[in-house]
Amino acid sequence: MVQSSAANVDDYLAELPDERKPALSELRRLCRAELAGFTEVMAYGMPAYERDGVAEIAFASQKQYISFYLMRGDVREAFTERLAGQDMGKGCLRFRKAAAVDFELVRELLRATAARPGTVC
Repeated sequence: MVQSSAANVDDYLAELPDERKPALSELRRLCRAELAGFTEVMAYGMPAYERDGVAEIAFASQKQYISFYLMRGDVREAFTERLAGQDMGKGCLRFRKAAAVDFELVRELLRATAARPGTVC
């Protein structure tokens, strides 16, 4: 699933293959717990979390991996050491298997994002 036409995140999660639902549900739970003041929306066919109308975090079930989008360059730079060795694109952290999602790293990235506003790339 690259892009979903789901109207909301509940519907998005319901569409997922059974083997991915627990991992993506946990990503959602972490986002909702750590991103106080953010709004959960569907954007570009995936769950996203906006502050003041700007998406700073998103996640998706892609064909070959689970993606976690960290759209703040300052947060990525602050975590250079922790992200070294991870499968990371410009703003997308990829987990090839649902069991490989590093929820503690995700929690730390979410907390850093929530701590203060910043520029989205």
